[in-house]
Amino acid sequence: MQQHTVEQPIERSQLRRKLGREFYILKRKLKWYFSGTPYAKADKKVDCPYVLVEHKSTLLRKLKDVDMQLQYNKVTNLKLAIAPINGVVIKPGETFSIWRMVGRPSARKGYKTGMMIHNGKVAEGVGGGLCQLGNLLYWMALHTPLTVTERWRHSFDVFPDVNRTIPFACGATLAYNYIDLQLKNNTDKCFRINLWLDEEFLHGCIRSSEEAQFDYEVYETDHCITQQMWGGYTRHNRIWRKITNRVNGETTNELVAENNAIMMYNPLLEGTKQQR
Repeated sequence: MQQHTVEQPIERSQLRRKLGREFYILKRKLKWYFSGTPYAKADKKVDCPYVLVEHKSTLLRKLKDVDMQLQYNKVTNLKLAIAPINGVVIKPGETFSIWRMVGRPSARKGYKTGMMIHNGKVAEGVGGGLCQLGNLLYWMALHTPLTVTERWRHSFDVFPDVNRTIPFACGATLAYNYIDLQLKNNTDKCFRINLWLDEEFLHGCIRSSEEAQFDYEVYETDHCITQQMWGGYTRHNRIWRKITNRVNGETTNELVAENNAIMMYNPLLEGTKQQR
């Protein structure tokens, strides 16, 4: 089996991390305003009656050694983040950006301390938990004609698979504002994103101005777990999607992403996903 080499992560100083983060935030803001990219926004006049995809993800998960209050705070953060996104319309030629719509999550805006991942370890930070929004939107986008122009994979596999319903690494990590999820509409149709919460789930759907012409199936291949020379374990797979034309039945298979993640738990423990 092919070996996938992953370098051991380097721990940066707190000052270097902060300065680097602010540099890239400023760089992204300049790009927003001077690139000339047309960005999507809400438009109630555009009718998108056809549902292309719906998905939901559990809001509260009991995770080992993680304070449940961080999960409750995450729900508050998601409520705030989805408000400006719900109803956004991506018109032909436009790009949807999570962070351009949501803005910087801050305590002043009502965001609370939620769970974050730093170098594979559970940490806390204002606005934590919004990766669940990135995961949901990315998964739905893979089932539409929208083009993913920016997506950052999770560098760490923090928790064992528990009730996983979609392939490993089908998510998108987020960090304001330079680690973003962006979708471009290269079609002649319009697409609307709707998001909402209930007591148990974060819900989402993507609608279109015209009926769907294709069906999409997302699947993984080449899944493996490898022990690296530096002692840690890493997890690898490839994500594909099968696109079927509803009119003539023709199919194509498209490589979506190749993922490598450092595992922060022992893959040999009972109940975790074994190499295959």
